[in-house]
Amino acid sequence: MNKTLLAGIILTIPSVMAAQTAVDAFSISQSDLRGSARFMSMGGAFTALGGDISTLNQNPGGIGVFRSSDISATLDINMMNSKAAGPEGTTSLSKTRVSCNNFGYVGAVRLNSESMPYFNWGASYSRVASFDRHYRGQLGHLATSYTNFVANNTTLDGYYPNQLYAGGEYNPYQDYQIAAPWTSILMYNAYGITPDGNSSNVYSGLFNYDTPTEARGYFDVEERGYVDEYAINFGGNVMNTVYWGIGFGITDIEFKQYTTYAESLSNANVPYGEAGYTNGNGSMALDNYKRIYGSGFNLKAGLIFKPVNEFRIGLAIHTPTWYNLTYEGQAAASYDFMSPDYVDGTPVRGTEYTDFDEFDFKTRSPWRLLVGAAGVIGGRAIISADYEYRGYSSMNVQDWNGNSYKGVNEDISTYYQSTNILRLGAELRVTPQLSLRAGYSYESSPVKNDILDPAPDQVNYIYTSGPDDTETQPSYTLDRSTQYVTAGLGYRYKRFYADLAYVHRYRKSDYHAFTDYVDIENYAVRAPKASITDHNNSIVLTLGFKF
Repeated sequence: MNKTLLAGIILTIPSVMAAQTAVDAFSISQSDLRGSARFMSMGGAFTALGGDISTLNQNPGGIGVFRSSDISATLDINMMNSKAAGPEGTTSLSKTRVSCNNFGYVGAVRLNSESMPYFNWGASYSRVASFDRHYRGQLGHLATSYTNFVANNTTLDGYYPNQLYAGGEYNPYQDYQIAAPWTSILMYNAYGITPDGNSSNVYSGLFNYDTPTEARGYFDVEERGYVDEYAINFGGNVMNTVYWGIGFGITDIEFKQYTTYAESLSNANVPYGEAGYTNGNGSMALDNYKRIYGSGFNLKAGLIFKPVNEFRIGLAIHTPTWYNLTYEGQAAASYDFMSPDYVDGTPVRGTEYTDFDEFDFKTRSPWRLLVGAAGVIGGRAIISADYEYRGYSSMNVQDWNGNSYKGVNEDISTYYQSTNILRLGAELRVTPQLSLRAGYSYESSPVKNDILDPAPDQVNYIYTSGPDDTETQPSYTLDRSTQYVTAGLGYRYKRFYADLAYVHRYRKSDYHAFTDYVDIENYAVRAPKASITDHNNSIVLTLGFKF
């Protein structure tokens, strides 16, 4: 690797890696364009429309538009495709999932009052987010190694080998007085980092910049999970002009992630007796499992104002979702080294495991503000537009006792920004029974520009070590913009209706094998990365009955 000394570099590496879960906080705070087929086929631009079961999750004021009771269910066939583009080409993975992502009931009660003709209530289940994604790829010729990153931090921390060695009765993973980072413990015991002598607290990674080492990288990331919301709403209308609603949401969440990051190296610093290391070849693979699960609740309120029959304005506000969550995870490092200096040509190989990590914590998702406008043209066409603001920088993480994780929340405000979401929808009633629909949605990146695309003289240190430095997953993904293109049709026959939608979702992200950093000698080290593109296609069918 040709390392370049950078002037005026931005350096944020403390002597001890701080606890953080900013990336996890964002991962579990996302939501998708999901709901009924009519809602999705019009790009979700329903803030000013209402009259659909999906408004219970978007603008509760939409429940006041109902003039009859309604029951419906939605089936979603989701065809997912992810492409990882690295220096040596693109790898594509696909899978298909079928689910019932929405069903609910709205009861309309006629009050026989001119001032409030209806009082309505509703309950629904919705899968408001799916975390399902799988991508893998090759990172080509590497200019560094993850083990060098860990060696650098372990040296800065000043831990000695006897504080990291997991052998005999001593378990460094549970030594809370020393509290060495689990990444350092794992890499030391898996020979990823080697001290310069048995009693030295100066460590080397596998990559030898002087030889130089030839290295290649590989990664595989599979994510699973969901956010399910059970909504209960109440609302009505005032003189058929103002429609109002309030809602309470109970959420269940589960996020699982399985990651592998592997390196194969030649002319590397492989372990060797008291000398610490010698020249040789080998490979190392780091596997991580992570699961975050729990429940939460939120509140919603909304209004729709109809000054004339041809025009409506909508407004809704969502409180954050307050979550009580549990984290669990474990890592394993597999290694296989060979050197001409090894006695009898016996390789050094094996697998080391961390302890199982588990802790409870609390988090708060961002506030959401929605405004919309819709117009009716000739009694046959509808055009609607929505704007939504999500304040991702306001996310907050606390321990189980409600004490703020200061470092985590500072990272959130450093990495993330508010997003702006634009939704457009249109519907044309071709006949009294048949309608055609189309929509579009655009969501800006939740990541700050200088984090996504740092300047040449800037190094962003992205923390992934977790509370108490027990998380050992170095990789992370930063999302860029997300777009939806939608279309659909609807059919009405007496009290029965059927809606069909096609939804295409396009999202680009950046995969980072580990964070960029500045080493002990004040050189900037750029970690390997790849571009991830998601193309998801959904066929959505809603069947309903009004009575």
